[in-house]
Amino acid sequence: MKDQLLLRKPITVNRLTLRNRIVMPPMATGKAEQGRPSEEQIAHYAARAGGTALIIVEHAYVSPEGMAHDTQLSMADDSLVPAYRELTGAVHARGAEVFAQLNHAGARAQGSGLPALSPSGISVWEQSPVSGSMTAEEIGVLKDRFVSAALRAKEAGFDGVEIHCAHGYLLNQFYSPLTNHRADAYSGSTLEGRTRLQAEILQAVRAAVGGEYPLAIRFGAYDYRSGGSRVEEIPAACRAFQAAGADLLDISGGLNGYTVAGFTAPGWFAGLSSLARASVDIPVLLTGGVTTAEEAEALLQSRAADLIGVGRAMLKTPDWAVQALR
Repeated sequence: MKDQLLLRKPITVNRLTLRNRIVMPPMATGKAEQGRPSEEQIAHYAARAGGTALIIVEHAYVSPEGMAHDTQLSMADDSLVPAYRELTGAVHARGAEVFAQLNHAGARAQGSGLPALSPSGISVWEQSPVSGSMTAEEIGVLKDRFVSAALRAKEAGFDGVEIHCAHGYLLNQFYSPLTNHRADAYSGSTLEGRTRLQAEILQAVRAAVGGEYPLAIRFGAYDYRSGGSRVEEIPAACRAFQAAGADLLDISGGLNGYTVAGFTAPGWFAGLSSLARASVDIPVLLTGGVTTAEEAEALLQSRAADLIGVGRAMLKTPDWAVQALR
């Protein structure tokens, strides 16, 4: 019976084989030291790598003005690579694969002292006043920063990278009609415009890291707000990201963040991930409210996703994956 469980079954992302379907999703610890992973963070991830197939490390900013908070990890400087090698080495020593998550906070940025960037000069975070709409030059620089960060992650031993387009951060601000009022090629009035920047970043990163390096995107697929992104747009958006080079879709919330008010059943975003999974032929990851192996297996069996992220339960119990696989 154990051999028939999907939770235990390996899965391939691009050419990387994951030993099972258990993922530790990115969760900010706020323990970085001037952008570097601290010894405490390295130990934190190593402790949760036993049994886990994939660890996605908490978000790292690609550019100083995109810092979400002053204890966030950075991937914006070459000098950080040796410290990240310690982290990836510690995770690999316990048999797990590890991705870096790359982010720009946009209108949610704080702590850098630099003007916050946004698609249309709309604030989504009271503590972060924003400047005007991003210029074409600023958008070009942003794409270059994501590419540089991805190359650093690859050099540091990460097995792949995830582009963060969820939870109200900059790329999610471009996706949401509530925060994207642009009228240019990145227009907030069309789905093509709202997915253009993410697709261009995926394409640029893919060209830089090569065709066999796993590339994921965390997609805030629905805002859960009137006038925001819509559920029926999910299939087309996911297909656009796959066409641009994504090997894995990590489905989560949009401007609402990583939880959904009133949702208590395991797999808070299962309705969204099911739509995504039916629309593409790359693996889909679902996170939210899963605390037991039985819950994870049920979501896999229902075809809600191909991989299950276990967040708070893994924070509470570092060897959660080892126990679940028993």
